[in-house]
Amino acid sequence: MSSSSASPQTPDGSVSASGPSEASPDGHDHPLPDSTLRRRDLVAAGAALLLFAAMAGIGGWLQRDSYVLRSPFPPLEAWWRPHVGGGTPLAVAVAVLVVGYGPPLAARLPWRALPWVAWTAAMAWTWSLALVDGWRRGIAGRLMETGEYLTQLHRFDDLGPALRTYTDHILINSPQHWTTHIAGHPAGAVLTFVGLDRIGLSGGVWAAAFVMTTGTSLVVAVLVTLRLLTGEQKARAAAPFLVLAPGMVWVGVSADGYFAAVAAWALALLAVSATRTSPTARAAAGAGGGLLLGGACYLSYGLVLLVVPAAVVLLCARSARPVPYVLAGAAVVVAAFTAAGFDWWQAYGLLRTRYFQGYGGVRPYSYWFFGDLATVVAAAGLASVAGLRRVMAGVPALVRARLSGDRRSIAAVLLPCGFLSAMLAADLSGMSKAETERIWLPFTLWLPACAAFLPRGDHRGWLATQALAALLLNHLLLTGW
Repeated sequence: MSSSSASPQTPDGSVSASGPSEASPDGHDHPLPDSTLRRRDLVAAGAALLLFAAMAGIGGWLQRDSYVLRSPFPPLEAWWRPHVGGGTPLAVAVAVLVVGYGPPLAARLPWRALPWVAWTAAMAWTWSLALVDGWRRGIAGRLMETGEYLTQLHRFDDLGPALRTYTDHILINSPQHWTTHIAGHPAGAVLTFVGLDRIGLSGGVWAAAFVMTTGTSLVVAVLVTLRLLTGEQKARAAAPFLVLAPGMVWVGVSADGYFAAVAAWALALLAVSATRTSPTARAAAGAGGGLLLGGACYLSYGLVLLVVPAAVVLLCARSARPVPYVLAGAAVVVAAFTAAGFDWWQAYGLLRTRYFQGYGGVRPYSYWFFGDLATVVAAAGLASVAGLRRVMAGVPALVRARLSGDRRSIAAVLLPCGFLSAMLAADLSGMSKAETERIWLPFTLWLPACAAFLPRGDHRGWLATQALAALLLNHLLLTGW
């Protein structure tokens, strides 16, 4: 990235020789003062903050006489409960260190070391945020609460019959119906925790450690993908923002953080496959990506929407050669679950029925369509919004060029568009009303990478904004799940 605030970046990371510019309504790029661009960043972030505040205010007003939205602190699944805990000083220390030293370290560390350092920092950030709620509430007991996976693991002692009769217990009026999360997800989600239990890693602490360790590895997967598709410079600049993403509040501890990591590694392997010239490497990475894509769909029904960012990855790499290997890998997962007796389509149909039997049937779509978008602001952070504005400013130029420009410029614009499109599709479906701050983690946790396009001199300020958002969310609210 450019170190000069007077020389802005183009979407491919290069510096414009003619000074700051953005596409204007007449279809041409005109020089703009740097102060104007920064003002637009602040306006975009302010508008996003206003959206969240408006949805919180409207939500509180709608629930003044009744629990119509079925959410304790709409648009978030949380309770207003200001508190501090043992993780408070740790979280503040991690935030200060990443804000102060993250950008220069990300720029100077050898590439082989950077992903490991970023992963370590993300784990420190996530663990400290979880510990704000205390050891029991924040970590050891989080995945042991009513509705969670670990409460019914005993019903999988005989695995074969449990899978073959899985769909018999999804509906809320069925005998011995599953808890909320088991009923609401394909069998792969609960089988993960069954597997941990079988190898001796039983209980809430091991489950939490697994979720946070795997969930924070998403940072590495995103960096690998960005380096391949948008260039190393952008990946380096994005690293500190990925670490301090406010969404890490829900990675620690929610199984959706683990789902997000599986999805991210699937896309990373797809990018590796699409950019390799060796047929063996392409086939291995493509098959691995297919296995993880298929696996992701058996962790969460909504992750079938990964087909959108997956297609974007291939488009950015300008290669369809991985497709046969990806399909073969995904087919292995589908065949294995089907042979074991779990019917994904039947289960999803029943899940839709159960969804509307519960809160999904009474939560008003008119509120939650916008409320869900407000949760994206909370999980991705204001720096993501400002960076996304910079990225989207390049769309008119790419359209005029008919996507014939530099591959990295195209990837910089199309990647966030892929994740935004997936979330919009989920929002329009009516099957994502509330709790999307955690459910959409596989998509929202990619958006902080957009902050790499902000002026380098502004990075510390925007990082501080990200950290402050996470600290306020975690200390003012007691988050659900």
